[in-house]
Amino acid sequence: MTLTIAAALVAALLSFIWIGLRARASNEDLDTYLTARNSQSASTLALSFLASGMGAWILFVPPEIAAFVGPVALGGYVLGAALPFIVLVWFGPAIRRHMPDGRSLAEYAQARFGTVLRHWLSALSILYMLCFITAELTAMSTITAMLSPLPGSWVTVGLVVTTLIYTVWGGLRASLATDRWQAWLLLGLLALVAGAAVASLPAGPLPKPMPSAPLEVGVSVALTLIIAVTAANLFHQGYWQRIWSAQSDAALRQGAWWGGVSTMVVMAAVGAMGALAVMSGKDLGTPPAPLFALVAAAGQWLALPTLLLALALVASSVDTLQSGLASLLSTYRPGHNTSLRAARWITVLLMVPVLLVALQGHSVLRLFLIADLLCATAVVPVLLGLWSRMTPRAAVLGCLAGLVGAVLPGWLDTGSVAQGLLAASFPTNVPTLAPFVGALLVSSLVCVGTAFFSQRPSAG
Repeated sequence: MTLTIAAALVAALLSFIWIGLRARASNEDLDTYLTARNSQSASTLALSFLASGMGAWILFVPPEIAAFVGPVALGGYVLGAALPFIVLVWFGPAIRRHMPDGRSLAEYAQARFGTVLRHWLSALSILYMLCFITAELTAMSTITAMLSPLPGSWVTVGLVVTTLIYTVWGGLRASLATDRWQAWLLLGLLALVAGAAVASLPAGPLPKPMPSAPLEVGVSVALTLIIAVTAANLFHQGYWQRIWSAQSDAALRQGAWWGGVSTMVVMAAVGAMGALAVMSGKDLGTPPAPLFALVAAAGQWLALPTLLLALALVASSVDTLQSGLASLLSTYRPGHNTSLRAARWITVLLMVPVLLVALQGHSVLRLFLIADLLCATAVVPVLLGLWSRMTPRAAVLGCLAGLVGAVLPGWLDTGSVAQGLLAASFPTNVPTLAPFVGALLVSSLVCVGTAFFSQRPSAG
């Protein structure tokens, strides 16, 4: 069994390398490497948005939310995962027209608001994406240990080396090509895993009711997830690269719509398995992992398809993040782009500390939540850059106000700034609504108010 699993994983990784390297442009320059400009169809973008937006986290978080909080909270999570694509439908074509030669959200911020905000938004994007990669690699190691006798560290290292080989040499084109195949692979494997797990349940009514927390708890969790996930994913440079890779505005709109719809369907299906695990009376384990409880009950043979599903999920998200980081850091200094060779080395060097942290197996959830909250403080000022009256001063003040707004609920509740800061750092590793609402509302009020009352609208 060990040799069979190892052979299947190696075969999958080698196939990813082959697909990625075949997609490499023969006359590649830095711009092609970073953007694959104006080359991708709607169907390719839709599959890429699905594959790159997913990750091993969908095997843990949606089932747990459905199992312990219920369908209302799961609905919020599903909506939050799809909303960034809907935002791209609205704002993506306008940003393409505003910056036809752009490469990143940071470059847009530079053109619209200046250097200070560019550096701040770049820092937020880098923090978020590094947390994302670390969490994905940690999850891959955990899943490998759960489902096979193979060392999780071996599979994780192999996955990082694999994605680096094709993203370093092929750039965004390689990531897009592998995303297309990984999307179909994950859809097929997910259908197999979910179908087998559900088929293994006893016939007739399940012994326990649908899990459901009180409505106010479900709504609070749903709103928190909608704000946190949407705000953070709008700082995912991999998504913004795809704005400029689209063949046209129409291809971008269609790709983003279908990417969002398919993401909602996948997340709802995976989350429903968590509810089924509870309703069927399965032992969820310690720590609880509802989906894997169903998989274990369905039979040992299902371990390999589930492990391959996790591999496809992690590879598709990690290669997108690697390409996004290379794009962001290669254009970090305004007017001073790095060489193609330097962009490749940046990608490789960034993965070394990330891999070392991931192999320790530590939870990065708290850091992830802080990164999500910081993104929420800046998302409204950035998107309002398309408003002609928006000014650099309004955007900067809005971002600063968002930081205050994140701390304000805890400060008002306890009367202590220190306690407000502590609450905004999520000491219990549980996302709470108040800091996110405070960040979003205060940043919106300040930047809109400042821009509205400015004497002269900026050119936009």
